[in-house]
Amino acid sequence: MEDTVILYPSPGMGHLVPMVELGKLILTHNPSFSIIILITTAPFDTGSTSSYIKRIATATPSVHFPHLPTGNISPPFTTSSDNFIELAFELPRLYNSNLHHALQTMISQKSRPKASIIDMFCNSSFEVFTSLDIPTYYFFTSNACILSAILSLPKTHQILSEKNKDPNTSIEFPGVPPIPTPDLPMPFFDTEGLAYKSFFGTAINMAKSAGILTNTCHAFEPRAVKAISDGLCTPNLLTPSVYCIGPIVANSGEAHEHECLRWLDSQPSRSVVFLCFGSMGLFKAEQLTEMAIGLEKSGHRFLWVVRNPPADGETKSILAEPDLDVLLPNGFVDRTRGRGLVVKKWAPQVAVLSHDSVGGFVTHCGWNSILEAVSAEVPMVAWPLYSEQRFNRVLLVEEVKVALALEELESGFVSADELEKRVRELMDSVSGEGVRERVREMRDCAKAARGDGGSSRVALAELVESWNS
Repeated sequence: MEDTVILYPSPGMGHLVPMVELGKLILTHNPSFSIIILITTAPFDTGSTSSYIKRIATATPSVHFPHLPTGNISPPFTTSSDNFIELAFELPRLYNSNLHHALQTMISQKSRPKASIIDMFCNSSFEVFTSLDIPTYYFFTSNACILSAILSLPKTHQILSEKNKDPNTSIEFPGVPPIPTPDLPMPFFDTEGLAYKSFFGTAINMAKSAGILTNTCHAFEPRAVKAISDGLCTPNLLTPSVYCIGPIVANSGEAHEHECLRWLDSQPSRSVVFLCFGSMGLFKAEQLTEMAIGLEKSGHRFLWVVRNPPADGETKSILAEPDLDVLLPNGFVDRTRGRGLVVKKWAPQVAVLSHDSVGGFVTHCGWNSILEAVSAEVPMVAWPLYSEQRFNRVLLVEEVKVALALEELESGFVSADELEKRVRELMDSVSGEGVRERVREMRDCAKAARGDGGSSRVALAELVESWNS
């Protein structure tokens, strides 16, 4: 009977793609394995996952993508940016019965899987896998610093409850620079909320798991990795084994003939600032106007991905093609033609960052975007928008030092003058050159970690080998 490893990702592209790439990496260490990646259907936009899955299944026959049946699954609440995390945790729970049945069928038809690896948001499935005696690991698709914070929740719960409403204090997690309370992940502000309780429960189960894989490398975050491994995050719990196996970066089937790549071909080396804010990064019309003014005043070349502003929660308006004549200042596109290009809705981010003409990246601080930038040796301006991105900004600016921080108003608004200032600083100044040099060092660390004898490659090899014993 073939040896099987089961991977269970959260359905969003930012979680599915790293999990699939992990499956492919496992095969490089043991090609005889069969990788089964369980797919769930989400009641929210997950990006073009179907075409991506089809492409991977065709190219890598040892990776299989069975879809768990939906049956009568219906989330008890609607999707919005306010409850997205709750829904991400809730969806796998609704699938648990179908998951249990599918696993029992696999075991009866083949043999017991060597291991299962679940996404953090699939925490509710932990007991399903372990009840069938399947060794279960977590794949944490973000960084070790935020992993330290989550694992520390049972330890820091009382402190969070007392201090998270005080904007003038900071919270300390093991191996992590002090996090100002306004920069905590949003669920940490409501310790009675469903999202926080879901993270708390995940911390408990992670400590009981067979181990945690995380999409980082030791050289990026040595203090946080050591703190986790030394048990400082889980003093009253088991200390989980931590496998730093990143950075894992994939292009997810991007279109390399996109118009923006042809435009970049005509630009000088390292001269273009790229502005892109993830699949969920949206700005109000007033902010888009301010961004345009700042970019024009900066005098620098730019490639800017623009999406429609949110309009009373209407998804259709967000997904529609933006009207640049309405959204941007009168004459902006014409005045900046040649040195600037505005792309509607989407650009092939990995291909753009890897292009020789790109010399800076204004980013929302999503972890996948950060890894893509570091791997391409592109320094950043950090403009976090949601989720754990403000936390990530602290890591980028204070710990790893590969980004400059934008200063926001209390409302989160960023002025044209501030954007102009940071773009100029990144591209022209001594401090910008320091960030550029640092990101070059981190790129070399990432390359070394993934190479022969590198720490990430060795960690994954040791894990795969343990499944053969």
